[in-house]
Amino acid sequence: MSDSSTSRSATVAGLRTTARRHPDRIPATSFPKALRRSMKSSVRMVPGAISVDGRQLRFAVSDNEKVVGPDGGGSPPVWAINLHGFFAGGGMYWRESARLAETLGWRIITPSLPGFGGSDPLEWGHVSMADLAEQITAIVDHVGAGPAVVLGHSMGGAVAVQYAATHPELTLGIIYRDGVGTPAWKQRHGLIPTLLAPIAPEIAALADFAFSLLVEGPDFFVGRMYSTVRSLLPDARRNIRAIGRTLPVGSMLLDMDLRAEVEAIAEQGDIPVLPIWGVFDRIVNRETADEFAVLSGMKVQWVPGGHAWMFARPQGQSEVLRYLDVGLGFLEQVEERWRLLNGRPAARTAATTSGSRTGVPSLHSVG
Repeated sequence: MSDSSTSRSATVAGLRTTARRHPDRIPATSFPKALRRSMKSSVRMVPGAISVDGRQLRFAVSDNEKVVGPDGGGSPPVWAINLHGFFAGGGMYWRESARLAETLGWRIITPSLPGFGGSDPLEWGHVSMADLAEQITAIVDHVGAGPAVVLGHSMGGAVAVQYAATHPELTLGIIYRDGVGTPAWKQRHGLIPTLLAPIAPEIAALADFAFSLLVEGPDFFVGRMYSTVRSLLPDARRNIRAIGRTLPVGSMLLDMDLRAEVEAIAEQGDIPVLPIWGVFDRIVNRETADEFAVLSGMKVQWVPGGHAWMFARPQGQSEVLRYLDVGLGFLEQVEERWRLLNGRPAARTAATTSGSRTGVPSLHSVG
């Protein structure tokens, strides 16, 4: 056997031992691909549907029904809601949600908002951010979930802000991911809008947006094709067939501005907020990230990837929360709010210490 093969075998054996003894100390990306295949999530997302005003609303919920909260036996679990972006559906986030449920011990709900992922659309006169947020409330009531962390990607980030502003008593925290809740993303810059604006201003922004989607392609497929395709498949056909039904939502997004809601949440100061952005995101640009950072008073955590970094790297979100100081701090705030909203006594000691993470590889902040 060659020296390289011997070294690789020793590395795999060492990682197996460490994972068995200390499963919380090694992120999935530290393992060779062959070993990672044997470490796939044991949690599954179970699909369901409810009827809301005669419309079918699809969702899925993690099957880890026996998990408990931070206080152990008898305490209610921490819930989370993973909200999808435009051109997507809840099914595209199942793999990520299953990872979060398994690694953090959360119960996860992944809705498909009206008009996406097989859910029936809202009437044209009832398409608003407030109406979308109320669809989440219906699912939460149906599932019997408690207060939840709300993860929102792209369009879902805006819905997360609206949900938290309307229902602070149901919100443990916001993870705002490449979101479109503030308007800077609509101001498109670069060669395409510069050339088109004088002759066709009505399509300049749209053309640049389409070009940005093409630029995102390498992050989706180069080296991570299998992972990305597995994430996209669940809702791809449904979304292509229903694209016409989502146009009112797209129009609403172009007119939407939630700066006042973001500022109000920040001024209140009781709901923790964690903004995360793909460092190569051209769809919702850096100016938008900077705008949200100023409004929320929170520094953006930059991660490898483009706009939909969680498709190609479904383990990325859990690693930010488990291994980065900003993620661990957010989890501590979430636990404090979980205790408050569930009427639990304050924790006697900190749940996590920095010493337990010595030598753990992690993602690094960029910029």
